[in-house]
This record gives sequence, structure tokens and C-alpha cells, in this order.
Amino acid sequence: MGFSAKITSKGQVTIPKEIRKNFNSDVIEFIRTEQGIMIRSVESVEGILADYGKKIVPLKDVREKVWGSVARDKK
Repeated sequence: MGFSAKITSKGQVTIPKEIRKNFNSDVIEFIRTEQGIMIRSVESVEGILADYGKKIVPLKDVREKVWGSVARDKK
């Protein structure tokens, strides 16, 4: 069974309730595949960012670490 949704002029979409109730989180990730776009819930981003909560870290270093984690997760 498929669901349809309209994209607003601001790029917003309301995800149907029947789909949202299957998510484990209120954070989602969009993944481009050969078949289209896959949406999946992201259970926690806290672990990736926990190291940065207690000290000042240059934004460049944060970006490199986070994107490295994202790249490993996609493999």
C-alpha cells in the first residue's frame, strides 16, 4: 500500500500517520538509492556528538568526524 503527500512551497511534507508510527525516533534520514529515495528513522545522534559537549572543538573537526561516521554507517 502506498501513500502520497504534497511538498509545500517551503519544501515541507507531512508524513502520513501510518508511516510515522513505524519510526523509532523523531529524527529521520533520507537516502538516495537507484530506485528512488528511502526514508529511515535515526535512533540517536547523541552518540556522535557526545564528545563535543564538554570542550570547544573547531567546527571543521566536528564536520569531519560526523561525516566520517555517516559515511561508515552507509557502507
